[in-house]
Amino acid sequence: MSTNAVAKLSEASLQSRVTDEEWQTRVDLAAAYRLAHIYGWTTTLIYNHISARVPGPDHHFLLNPLGLRWDEVTASNLVKVDLDGKILDDTAFRINKAGYTIHSAIHAAREDINCVIHTHTEAGMTVASLEDGLLFTNQDSLLFYDRVAYHDFEGIALDLFERERLVRDLGDKEVMILRNHGLLTAGNTVGDAWIQMFFLEKVCSAQLRLLAAAAANGQRIRYPSQEVCEHTAKQYAAAGSSGPVWSALLRQLDDVTTDYKS
Repeated sequence: MSTNAVAKLSEASLQSRVTDEEWQTRVDLAAAYRLAHIYGWTTTLIYNHISARVPGPDHHFLLNPLGLRWDEVTASNLVKVDLDGKILDDTAFRINKAGYTIHSAIHAAREDINCVIHTHTEAGMTVASLEDGLLFTNQDSLLFYDRVAYHDFEGIALDLFERERLVRDLGDKEVMILRNHGLLTAGNTVGDAWIQMFFLEKVCSAQLRLLAAAAANGQRIRYPSQEVCEHTAKQYAAAGSSGPVWSALLRQLDDVTTDYKS
């Protein structure tokens, strides 16, 4: 996306009209959208959504403007809403109603979560439609061992009454497979949620290749023992901050474009 084209779609810069903390959140969230585009998660065109909580006591959060591609999102054209769905910015843009349902539910219920990502990639939708869901067959998948929640499909997420069940099913976890639907990750920071989605997408894709290879060659799948799964999951939990990985991703994005910061 050219810088000039993005400028034509963007609102006037909000940097001078919001707090430094909100501006940094806007920049990080816009970066998350651009990186998701680079990594091929935008398989539903202008749909799907990533949100971030606006720092402060007001329980406001940011969503992408409906109608823009993810590579057109900037810090200034993100739309700020409250938990009732009221748009708080002076903007011509609107938001995805299903996105509001999903993200408002989690931001209202989980103070520890500041970013939520929802995707509909082919790999994610396929694993979400398997009865056994995510399988723990390799090292990367064990990042999610005993950390994945499931939510049954109820139709397009336009019914606000679904929010109660979304929150109930998520519980205290940060990763959820929406059955017959797609994937969801959450985190204390934008980077935390994004990196979890990167690995969740990766292991879903690997699982589908494994199942196809096993079926084609008549081979059984070899699973790690429960003891090894539990041990590896604890190793991941003790690994520390995702900050260095997120910084590396931002450098990658800045090599491509910096207009998301506008």
